[in-house]
Amino acid sequence: MEFDNFIAYFFRWMHLFAGVAWVGLLYYFNFVQTDYFKVASSDAKASAISQLVPRALKWFRFAALGTFLTGLALAGFLGNAVNFYLTLGMLLGTLMFLNVWIIIWPNQKIIIASNEQVLNGGAPLPEAATAQANAALSSRTNTLFSLPMLFFMGASSHLDGIGRVPMAMDGSVGPVAAGTCIVLIALLELNSIRGKMGPMASVVGVVHCGIALAIALLLIIQFLS
Repeated sequence: MEFDNFIAYFFRWMHLFAGVAWVGLLYYFNFVQTDYFKVASSDAKASAISQLVPRALKWFRFAALGTFLTGLALAGFLGNAVNFYLTLGMLLGTLMFLNVWIIIWPNQKIIIASNEQVLNGGAPLPEAATAQANAALSSRTNTLFSLPMLFFMGASSHLDGIGRVPMAMDGSVGPVAAGTCIVLIALLELNSIRGKMGPMASVVGVVHCGIALAIALLLIIQFLS
């Protein structure tokens, strides 16, 4: 067994471990906790925000960090073998990571602090409602991104097509297709910052949107290259 091969596989293994933890918690928040909070009593919801949510968010954000760092290491080992499928997965994963640390976590801290203030007999923080909306939209966007991200991560090794050709080789994805994909993803990310929930408001809606985005990106790669 070659040492370099073992190290590369080690980072792949850790990347998968951290990624399962991160995306699993993302789906818990979006598919389970959000709907539970809609029907929970005010006391039950307040208790969950005080005791459960901070613990889940700790694992969530550091799993995101672990996924991002091991992904960078793995990409370094792959070098010129990186293809456009993998690049798309990395782009989506990077945006998801940034959303966690720059948008979701800071806004969740406001929500948790407001909840603690109410539990101690005070008034909720005035910025808590806006923080809740911002965190929810960014979390839904991460759920949207997660489906094509997982699709293209797998496609980089298992799906034929132009996107699997290493980017360092001739015959890879052209600039028009690459640029169109990037612009589409950038617009969706901008919506997560200052846009609206739209069809992502429901679990079914965000899953359908994620599948549609994966299909759209794949068609762009195949027909605009």
